[in-house]
Amino acid sequence: ASNKDEYDLSPIPFPEERGDDGSAVLGTASICYALPPRGGPSETVMKPFKSLDGLVCPLDRANVDTDAIIPKQFLKSIKRSGFGPYLFDEWRYADIGEPDMDCSKRPLKKDFVLNQPRYQGAQVLLARDNFGCGSSREHAPWAIEDYGFRVVIAPSFADIFFSNCYKNGVLPIVASAAIVDQLFRECTAQKGYRLRVDLETQTVRNPAGEWFQFDITPHRKHCLLNGLDEIGLTLQHADEIRAFEARHKAAQPWLFA
Repeated sequence: ASNKDEYDLSPIPFPEERGDDGSAVLGTASICYALPPRGGPSETVMKPFKSLDGLVCPLDRANVDTDAIIPKQFLKSIKRSGFGPYLFDEWRYADIGEPDMDCSKRPLKKDFVLNQPRYQGAQVLLARDNFGCGSSREHAPWAIEDYGFRVVIAPSFADIFFSNCYKNGVLPIVASAAIVDQLFRECTAQKGYRLRVDLETQTVRNPAGEWFQFDITPHRKHCLLNGLDEIGLTLQHADEIRAFEARHKAAQPWLFA
């Protein structure tokens, strides 16, 4: 159901300003004082994350940059969805990828981990140091989430990528190099290797019952548990926003004439 009637998205005129010669320097502009409702056909609302029992895929490479995660030719779209088939495109396919290609018909590099049958359906990506370095494109976590990964575990992450993950429903977990080494050994040795990730307790547990704890700020934890990105957080204050709009319109009605 549409909530469009709850929001006034009509043009609001700015008062006209004039320069010293009397010419107009600012006319009218269409602006919105409230954010439009979310969840339409072109909008993806962030999924909550509470816990996950997921198959693990090991990507044994350090310094994986965002151009490797999602190459530049796929950045034209800002729909936040549909990037999964192009994740790690140059490592995954034997041809040159372009937007809107039918990836089901493309030749695969069979040795790449994402193409190996044992890792199909993986939801936990195991990586090495400095994962997500390079340009700050938000398409990188979009592609990771759209493929199906909800968790990335690595000894370190690039700062901007790390932050962008939280804004898109992906949980980046920093673990010590020793723990990551152990997970890589266990994952490659055991087919169907899974990890249990619990955000409430901030723990990761392996099939043997061994576990480690990870750090996350209370704010980021709250947002992931409740599926809230910045827009979602703002819309929690929709009543206050509407009340401000009403007061503003009553106090300065000439802006709305």
